[in-house]
Amino acid sequence: MLRAFAAMVYPLVAILAFLSFYLVPSWQMPDLSLPPIGDLGISLWLAVPVVIFSFSHAAAISSFANIQRRHYGDEAQGKSEQILKRAGIMLVAFVLLFVFSCVLTLSPAQMAEAKAQNVSVLSYLANVTHNPFIGTLGPLVAFIAITSSFLGHFLGARESLNGLVTKHSKLAYKSADKLGVIVMFFAIWGCAVINPSILDMMGALSGPVIAMILFIMPTVAAYKVKALAQYRGQVGTYFIFITGMLAISALLYNLMG
Repeated sequence: MLRAFAAMVYPLVAILAFLSFYLVPSWQMPDLSLPPIGDLGISLWLAVPVVIFSFSHAAAISSFANIQRRHYGDEAQGKSEQILKRAGIMLVAFVLLFVFSCVLTLSPAQMAEAKAQNVSVLSYLANVTHNPFIGTLGPLVAFIAITSSFLGHFLGARESLNGLVTKHSKLAYKSADKLGVIVMFFAIWGCAVINPSILDMMGALSGPVIAMILFIMPTVAAYKVKALAQYRGQVGTYFIFITGMLAISALLYNLMG
């Protein structure tokens, strides 16, 4: 599975980096005027759930940790932290490079139109510019990105469903695994048919749920579980908790609004 991820991710990163620099001649001078501080603060606050979901790769962490434990033994924790740190830096750098390149290429009205059409930025660029080069790479990037993301989330969802089914029923592990795959198949099929807005889903559901699981619960566990006592009182622990609360409060704000 890791070899499959590597075979997909490296070409994806290379293509995104190439497209980011390819769009440089099309960059436009952005409007540097700032909106009112209140509106800017609310916009940044409501964007927290989307950012959390966009950068989340927690679904594959369990399988990653098991493989590192088998490979490195007692050194697995240090090696895993080192790998995740470097991967996180690379992820943020390449994503921000691509995001800023696309933002500087398109106007705010075009970005809003792409969101209304529920299409990726590359698909919108291909449709607007009629550039055959972007039109060819756009679907390829989307296919690789969706496939790699699906595999990672599939592993995490499959593991979680198996645990829930075997805990609350008398089904054997293999039967629970088959049932979980069937449930995920029809859930994914339904989403593909309905075609909801991915940004609305991330902001209203996926981002806050991930924030609760990955930000709030670990912080509480640091003060409840003795094995996690080393993380108590650290600046990073408080930062994670505050970020999670911002994501959840954004969900409540959207529901009340």
